[in-house]
Amino acid sequence: MHMPLEDTLGLNLLAANNHQAEHNNEHFQSWDLLCLNLMSSPGAGKTALLERSLPALARELSMAVLEGDMTTQLDADRLEAVGIPVVPITTGRACHLDAAMVSGGLKLLQQRLNPSALDLLLVENVGNLVCPAEFDVGEHHKVALLSVTEGDDKPLKYPLMFRNADVVLITKVDLLPHLPVDVAAIRRNIHSINPNAKVIEISALMGEGLDAWHIWVRQALASRTTTTPALATA
Repeated sequence: MHMPLEDTLGLNLLAANNHQAEHNNEHFQSWDLLCLNLMSSPGAGKTALLERSLPALARELSMAVLEGDMTTQLDADRLEAVGIPVVPITTGRACHLDAAMVSGGLKLLQQRLNPSALDLLLVENVGNLVCPAEFDVGEHHKVALLSVTEGDDKPLKYPLMFRNADVVLITKVDLLPHLPVDVAAIRRNIHSINPNAKVIEISALMGEGLDAWHIWVRQALASRTTTTPALATA
């Protein structure tokens, strides 16, 4: 029985992407550089989180960001204002970053600095709960963000994103008093998909939960010699 052509093409694309992702990861390993892939729907707060986290982490870590967006450099400009090296990657019509795009971003980053001098590389993926979860970019850990404004059903509706995440950040919790949302239900639904996911409630605006997120990042750095998720505890 022959596989449909579209399925074969999809498998070929993913196989090619995974091959490039392995090469990216080899570079990260040679540079002793931890790579985190931040993924979420549009507006969940990835850029706001980085705006708040980067200055705090920069007191002890050397970092850079690969910033993925479809048509603009608006988010890259916001992060450049923080004083961290940022390489914008404009995807055009593509709704995700893939390993080849990240490889191109790494080449541009190398024109600006020596990656071996960095501790942490943050990849801010394009806002989408579907495609980014399909395409590894060579990262050590996947970080999923879910805002309370999205409701508690999203882990059930988009399970791959949350199944693959090592840590899930529930964002914008400062809005909970104004929303008919049960954060305990969000946690239950995340853990029904991924029992081992670390779940942290945060507010980039108010600073709530950022210390716990930064602790997780430091723990990830301490175990960056491994390419397998080693930190996911409920």
